[in-house]
Amino acid sequence: MAPSILLLPGDGIGPEVMNEVRRVLDWYARTRGLEFDIDEDFVGGASIDVHGVPVTDAVVTKAKAADAVLLGACGGPRWDDLPFEQKPERGLLRLRKELGLFANLRPALVFDALVDASSLKPNLVTGLDIMIVRELTGGVYFGEPRGISELGNGQRRGINTQVYDTHEIVRIGRVAFELAQKRGKKLCSVEKANVMESGVLWREEMNLLAEDYPDVELSHMYADNCAMQLVRQPKQFDVIVTDNLFGDLLSDCAAMLTGSLGMLPSASLGESDAYGGRKALYEPVHGSAPDIAGRGHANPLAMLLSLAMMLRYSFDEPAEAALLEGAIERVLSAGKRTRDLMAPDCTEVSTSEMGEAITVELAAAQ
Repeated sequence: MAPSILLLPGDGIGPEVMNEVRRVLDWYARTRGLEFDIDEDFVGGASIDVHGVPVTDAVVTKAKAADAVLLGACGGPRWDDLPFEQKPERGLLRLRKELGLFANLRPALVFDALVDASSLKPNLVTGLDIMIVRELTGGVYFGEPRGISELGNGQRRGINTQVYDTHEIVRIGRVAFELAQKRGKKLCSVEKANVMESGVLWREEMNLLAEDYPDVELSHMYADNCAMQLVRQPKQFDVIVTDNLFGDLLSDCAAMLTGSLGMLPSASLGESDAYGGRKALYEPVHGSAPDIAGRGHANPLAMLLSLAMMLRYSFDEPAEAALLEGAIERVLSAGKRTRDLMAPDCTEVSTSEMGEAITVELAAAQ
């Protein structure tokens, strides 16, 4: 029985970049015998337009049954006036919660051909390869109490609560330590233990957990200093582990080291089950970019790199993932660029032309 993938193209450029995923998956099935049972459905604004909600119970059920979920993008200005709980992005948040996706992996990798696309000097980003591990289901985004209350006399109060329990810190820490073991054996844990009790607990639990991973060098850094160090000397980092709020901010900061959000994939992982499998959702970091939707300008590479992460982490196909990543690197080295990456002496290609170039390189590499 073929492993199953649920495709959720979403909004804006999501369907366009997802088309290129289908192109590559078709190539793998025809050429490499790597076949998947593929289903597709709505999420975000597309789901609101059809079903009136950002994600249906039926889609959540499909996602739980799938071996992996691949999502395009959610949101856009046409849905901005909806109440908070009905906005397109709530569909993604519900999927993360229902699937128990607590570990968000955000690589920041600079391809040699794109060194000059970074806003930092080439010597700072050449060879850059960072993995940020962000806790995804706890912290200030989900803590209670939360809300907006009336104080009287025209005054209101907004409340969000930063809260972490031991088990939440330990499970994200284990993911980060295990990744560090497979990479450079360096892990930097990031919090604000100088001003936040939740940060004190985070640091204490990471220190205790480090006893189980003596081969990994654990360091600690305050979140504000980490943001500064990412743009000062980013190659000092290998794996960074941090909470939901700081992970949101720091991963976007690290994203721009690579020159374009259009190059950045992500994976959101759940806990391992008794058989060694885990729920997982993969998505590009970029948004729905409604201003360029339908014009063929979208960069599909973050989506395809998300597919590569899926091959590696969900289906234990590291060689096939490396094949795809290598094809992407060679296309970039040949000077083919979508509009967001254009540079002198490069050739601009459309979304579909980039996808076709990737399959040509895949075929050439066999």
